[in-house]
Amino acid sequence: MMKDGEFAAAPRRESWREVSLEAGERLDAALAERTGLSRAFVQKMIQADRVRVNGRERKANYRLRPGDQASMCPPPPPVSVLTPENIPLDVIYEDGDLLVVNKPRGMVVHPAPGAWTGTLVHALLYRGRELSALNGPVRPGIVHRIDKDTSGLLVVAKNDAAHHGLASQIQAHSMRRLYRAVVWGLAPGPAGTIDAPISRSLHDRKKMSVQPGRGRAAITHYRVLRYFPRRSEQKPACAEISARLETGRTHQIRVHMDYIGHPVLGDPLYGGRRHFMAERGQMLHAETLGFRHPRTGAELEFHAPPPPDFAALLDFFSVKTSIAPEKTLKKAAADGKIMRGCLRS
Repeated sequence: MMKDGEFAAAPRRESWREVSLEAGERLDAALAERTGLSRAFVQKMIQADRVRVNGRERKANYRLRPGDQASMCPPPPPVSVLTPENIPLDVIYEDGDLLVVNKPRGMVVHPAPGAWTGTLVHALLYRGRELSALNGPVRPGIVHRIDKDTSGLLVVAKNDAAHHGLASQIQAHSMRRLYRAVVWGLAPGPAGTIDAPISRSLHDRKKMSVQPGRGRAAITHYRVLRYFPRRSEQKPACAEISARLETGRTHQIRVHMDYIGHPVLGDPLYGGRRHFMAERGQMLHAETLGFRHPRTGAELEFHAPPPPDFAALLDFFSVKTSIAPEKTLKKAAADGKIMRGCLRS
């Protein structure tokens, strides 16, 4: 199988395009963030002399300086090396530039080690859709991702222009992404913002973690919708929340909720001893997706309700008396659990 990023150096006849990058960042990291491409793919482009700064070759770790002008020459669309698969897809919206899909829980977005088949990309290819080539031959059309065990909405680009337009909205934090989740424990107060940088865990390469001083900026806004108390106490055991991403780091909601002591119910990676609910599935769903159409400029917004098993679990919890979050706001404030910028449990 061809690996992500296998392509030749740019022939002179191919066109180059300027990319606006900020001074102070590494070339590979800044270009990946700006375009929505994977960092590994950008590094392959740099090695193949398809990225230049002020017309000159630079290494991936080059620190951009004020006034630097970066340009890139993406490879031509590759011949697909993936075998299309007839997998059902719930397409919410589609036009000539993009499509919005409601991904089921358990489906991987694109091929990767341990999941070379059965992905969203395989399902898209089976339907004969042309997809953007900017993210390499094994990630065609993929602008952003949601985790395998998270269900819900994501947008796919059909061409490079749409890909650039959508990726720029992610970079500018203007794409609206709203999630529904059930978390363990009591979230202190009816709403909050978690502002804590995220980086790869130093102890487990499969996990991300909050690492002040070395992680990338990550901001999650959340609002408590309902509390679900224990049978024997009036202290809530779980809370249904709505979470809005201001940034889009890997596992962001899962990491942030675990950081404040309220991991997502059913999360096998961050749930700790409470992962025993994982057989019911991870209770995290990408419910709302909004963005500006990259060609027409029209504002679009899409909604997908949580899957049936998610809703069934909420119905099960609702048999117990749910508590409106406003009733505990005064107590949370009195206990000192509401802080500026983030929350502590």
